[in-house]
Parts: sequence; C-alpha cells; structure tokens
Amino acid sequence: MRLLLATRNDHKLREFARLLDTVELDPLPDGLPSPVEDGDTYAANALIKARAAVKATGRAAIADDSGIEADALNGAPGVRTARFAGDDATDQENLDKLGREAPAGTKLRYVCVIAHVDPDGREHLFEGTTTGTVAPAPAGSGGFGYDPLFVPDGDTRTMAELSDAEKDAISHRGRAARAFEDWLSGNP
Repeated sequence: MRLLLATRNDHKLREFARLLDTVELDPLPDGLPSPVEDGDTYAANALIKARAAVKATGRAAIADDSGIEADALNGAPGVRTARFAGDDATDQENLDKLGREAPAGTKLRYVCVIAHVDPDGREHLFEGTTTGTVAPAPAGSGGFGYDPLFVPDGDTRTMAELSDAEKDAISHRGRAARAFEDWLSGNP
C-alpha cells in the first residue's frame, strides 16, 4: 500500500518509514501550502493536516500530531509542543525551555495521534502514548525534539540514548503506528 504522509519534517518521514514497514510513504509534495494547525487536540490537528493533503492531491493520506505534556506545567506544552518557546522556535529552544520550567523527575507524557483520511472522506484515528519523567540534564544524540530530556518509565536512559529499535518499541509514535498497521491488516 502506498500513502501520502502529510509532513515535510524529515525526522518524522524517516521515523514513519521505519515504523510502517508494510506501507510505502510519499512525503507531502513541494509547493502545497501547509494548513494552519489551530485545533485544540492532537486529533483535530492531525485531521486538519490529513484532510488538507487529501484535498490537494486526491490521494489517501496520513498525518500525525504529537506532543509532550508535563505534569508540573499542567499538561503544557501539549498541542503547542512545536511552538512551546515561540512560533519559530527551534527544537533546541523548545528543549531548553522545558528543561528550565519542568524540574528533573517531573512526570511527562508523549502523545501521538495518527489520522488516516481516504479521498471518499472516511476518517480513522489511532493514538499512542508513552509516560516518563524529565531527566536531570539532556543526554543522548538520537531521536529529536524533546527526546534528550524524556526518560521513559522503566528505563534510566533518555529516548535520545535508545537505539531506534528500542525507541520504536515503546514510543508514542510507534504505538500509534502499530495500531494503524493492525487496522490496515484488517482493511485491505
């Protein structure tokens, strides 16, 4: 099966290519405008992106929205994860802000929702979560985003210190992707 992945994020494209080994993924074509992600939930934002991709291309598409939630910040940054330190913030700026505002040991939750939209308008959602805590200091060079500060429950290493296979087995995106593939296997 071949699907459009509604993203231009190279990290997500590589990660989804690993996670969805039964699906061939094409990135969002150049030149298509990115929709405004103004939903107040991960599902709403994932659907906004997938619907826009289907409308622009006429192809079935998947999109995800994901984020990190810190107990010490009342669930923030949540759906504003990519813009936590500002609308044009880098991954490093977002990571630094979380490190300043959420003390080591703070409970964290990664959330990912994958939206699948068919050209005929059928929509399906798949969610995955991973819980953990804030590391005492950023560590590791793998992963991206907040991974250097996220210590998954049951481990002492950050997500950025795990191998791809270890991370994929427990990550929020890996869990959502497996739920999506399970659904696909029953819906040829």
